[in-house]
Amino acid sequence: MRQIEVLLILTAITIGMCGCRSDHRSQQSDAVESAAVTQPQAEAVVPTAATKPDNRPVLLCFGDSLTAGLGTGPGESYPDYLQADLDTRGYSYRVVNEGISGNTTKDGVARLGHILTLKPAVVVVEFGGNDGLRGLPIRDTRANLDKIIATLKDGGARVVLAGISLPPDYGPDYIRQFDATYTVLAKKYNVPMLPFLLKGVYGVDGMMQADRTHATAAGNKIVAENVLPLVLPLLKK
Repeated sequence: MRQIEVLLILTAITIGMCGCRSDHRSQQSDAVESAAVTQPQAEAVVPTAATKPDNRPVLLCFGDSLTAGLGTGPGESYPDYLQADLDTRGYSYRVVNEGISGNTTKDGVARLGHILTLKPAVVVVEFGGNDGLRGLPIRDTRANLDKIIATLKDGGARVVLAGISLPPDYGPDYIRQFDATYTVLAKKYNVPMLPFLLKGVYGVDGMMQADRTHATAAGNKIVAENVLPLVLPLLKK
């Protein structure tokens, strides 16, 4: 009888111990699963494609606010429209806008070092408007433009000269000498010249901004069309 009781007690103890081990394993399993659920997963790293360099020859538009596109939105300067015109015609050139509002010819001379580092194939030079509006001496404007053209040509660029004019209240003598600057330098260096950048734009409804100095987006499209015939003979397909 005692042996039976002892066996029953041992059996009960054994079952209890098995249950504890089973519960312990279950708790360990639950802990592992919980850790697996709560442990943050590392984000997948998606490789980005390297940007290919733009090796197209550079057609650089060098000037003041008329080149920069002051008062118009992104993509609405004349260099932007010139790029579109060249793309449409199958010319593989990268048009770079180096217009800075307020620049005089003296500022253009100061920027020549930077411009040459861009190694432009063709440069459209548009300076002088701010010189004239400030009434600066014609001889200084002419000397600065002379240096700009000479330096660019010496650096291997082909140059197009874009002229501008002044309102009549600056007086006929000053305006005549100012306008002649572009003609004199174009002949001296044998470069194509656009006598008046704003041809077909100035004074035309919808083509000029309220300041009557800068072209609208629509006006800049016309300016690009004015420049296009001068640069096309200098380009290669």
